[in-house]
Amino acid sequence: MDPFVFAAVLVGAACHAGWNALVKVRLEPFTAMALIAICSFVIVIPIVPFVGLPAPAAWPWIGASILVHIGYFIGLSEAYRYGDMGQVYPIARGSAPLMTTLVSTTVLGEAISPMGIFGIVLLACGVFVMSFRGGAAMSRMNSRAVGFALFTAVTICGYSISDGTGARVSGNPHAYTVWLFIADGLMMTMLVLIRRGPASFPQMAPFWISGFIGGVLSLAAYWIAIWAMTKAPIAIVAALRETSVLFAAAIAVFILKEPLSATRIAAAVLIVAGLALIRLQ
Repeated sequence: MDPFVFAAVLVGAACHAGWNALVKVRLEPFTAMALIAICSFVIVIPIVPFVGLPAPAAWPWIGASILVHIGYFIGLSEAYRYGDMGQVYPIARGSAPLMTTLVSTTVLGEAISPMGIFGIVLLACGVFVMSFRGGAAMSRMNSRAVGFALFTAVTICGYSISDGTGARVSGNPHAYTVWLFIADGLMMTMLVLIRRGPASFPQMAPFWISGFIGGVLSLAAYWIAIWAMTKAPIAIVAALRETSVLFAAAIAVFILKEPLSATRIAAAVLIVAGLALIRLQ
């Protein structure tokens, strides 16, 4: 894999960990996600004249992605409602690359070496291990949280395939990304009005700074991923994005001063081993 693409996706993964942490602002999870999506929409509007329009063939994929993103936003926000981010997030993100690899190799016919597939499996296992906190903690996990986390994984697979394919046929992954975020922002605004009503917007107002920071991170994370999927197999990029859990763990240990447990060390070793194999494939 090209080292520049590899490094760029890892930077995007770090941004992804950042905006997911901001979902835990003092807002109801769905409203917080909507705030970040709406702020991303505002950020990309001035960029439109510089990127133009994607090719007509890309618009059906943007439409499909929006439908899948509706499920993603609802699934992830509901998972966060019932479960701890530290466990829900790795379950969702660990399952997704395995699903994406299966679809991209069987349906899209993407060629991934055995070393690359093994690297994806190792990385996914590391992401799963990151969610383990002992038997007692696991036994307290809400079944609804697990169900919504797995549903979220399906939607992650869906939009990864849709956006990777759409970016490739668009002829301009940058235009594809900008218009996708515009459509996402409009969609989330409508969903907020339908699910929470106009009263949600005054609730968001005190958190607009966090929302814009999250919007920048969200935009950067997915813009890099969409571009990378035009340069490398979709499954490889999707797997590399899940290293966001490693960045989240590093923030927890070195900034928040949480303990460096044996579980976190084991998970980190698996993720780094998977990264090495993916880089070499």
